[in-house]
Amino acid sequence: MANKKKSSKEMGTLAGQVLQDSNSSKIARTLAGSVVAQTNTKKQTSKEMEIIASNILTSEHYSKLTHKLAASVLAQSNSDN
Repeated sequence: MANKKKSSKEMGTLAGQVLQDSNSSKIARTLAGSVVAQTNTKKQTSKEMEIIASNILTSEHYSKLTHKLAASVLAQSNSDN
């Protein structure tokens, strides 16, 4: 079954801002790239990105922004695992 989930326009805008900010962390930029890739496309979260996002959400060591991006990436997942 095809994944019809997409990142919202708001999350796409936020992710774009993260990508343009040279002070953004590498992991935030990676997550932002995934969010942008899933905005208005049929692309879905890779298994690798699911694992990364899941690990971020279970850690206290990341910013609220990074957690928000990770949550968005996982929300676009088509995995039943």
